[in-house]
Amino acid sequence: MDRRRFVKVAGAGAAGSAVIAAPAIAQSQPKVSWRLTSSYPKSLDTLYGISTHVAKRVAEATDGNFQIQVFAPGEIVPALQALDAVQNGTVECSHTLSSFYIGKDPAFAFETSLPFGFNTRQQNAWLYQGGGLELCRAFMKTYNCHTIPSGNTGAQMGGWFRKEIKTLDDLKGLKFRIAGLGGRIMARLGVVPQTIAGGDIYPALERGTLDAVEFSGPYDDEKLGFVRVAKYYYYPGFWEGNANVSFLANLDKWNELPPTYKAVLEMACAEANALCVAKYDHNNPDGLLRLVGSGAELRPFPPDVMAAAFKEAFAMYGELAASNPHFKTFYDSFLPYWRKEQVWFRIAELPFDAFNAQNYAQVK
Repeated sequence: MDRRRFVKVAGAGAAGSAVIAAPAIAQSQPKVSWRLTSSYPKSLDTLYGISTHVAKRVAEATDGNFQIQVFAPGEIVPALQALDAVQNGTVECSHTLSSFYIGKDPAFAFETSLPFGFNTRQQNAWLYQGGGLELCRAFMKTYNCHTIPSGNTGAQMGGWFRKEIKTLDDLKGLKFRIAGLGGRIMARLGVVPQTIAGGDIYPALERGTLDAVEFSGPYDDEKLGFVRVAKYYYYPGFWEGNANVSFLANLDKWNELPPTYKAVLEMACAEANALCVAKYDHNNPDGLLRLVGSGAELRPFPPDVMAAAFKEAFAMYGELAASNPHFKTFYDSFLPYWRKEQVWFRIAELPFDAFNAQNYAQVK
């Protein structure tokens, strides 16, 4: 074969190879379009923002081939129907709190947080290292969903009250917006719990339909304007020492994704999880100062309220574990891990934090 003929044949072969290879490459980066419904209004830029952040990072990492369009509550479904919308395929995914759905099964609470349970770091340790995420995913499969940790508020405040709470008796008959198992615990103390989506809380408090509300912490609470209608701001929010936000994907749609897209989505959610906590830790201190400047009166929950709530919480957990197999599976993992984490934090973390908190004012 002469040189000219060799080059011509070789060139044709290379072109043919490129034509054959192209479909394989295309198949590894298919065009995918998902819709995400958030349980949080756009005004809450941190909680709503985790959705836009994940969508942005997923698009960037896939050269725009995997697109997630984000919708606020009410644009497709109401805030508290996000799980149902993912489960039945109305949308492909959502950002929501699993604890919103304890009416379906109280075991949903574990993925978000348990009252008097883990703090943020402990929750992440249990989920990522202690087997918690595997339990959550097995449970969510029964609802046709795949779940990924995707944000956290950190420890929350105890909420806004129209009247001062001086003793346990002051809780009797109080109409209190509180979600999750915290509401059930407060009901055992005489409170009338109400579950209302974030965007609907202020009007109910203003009209007097509610006597008290809890939502998150200073940065979000300031945006929602609660200080204008209820001046007593209580702490701590013992029902949410953290609040892990779940990215829920329809299980069938998740299984259809190429492995690379699954990895990208997992990484984007992990990044959102870290950044969400950082943003709250950055913004909550200044938000608290502004709220106090606007008339908020900070109050700790009275000791008898804390003691009674703690007692009722763990009594309720024992009852639920005895009657609900799903709850028992989670609780058998949670309880020993919780005890272990309390020992470690009591020795290392809490003394360090307490000393700094008691002495920071000495530093000029």
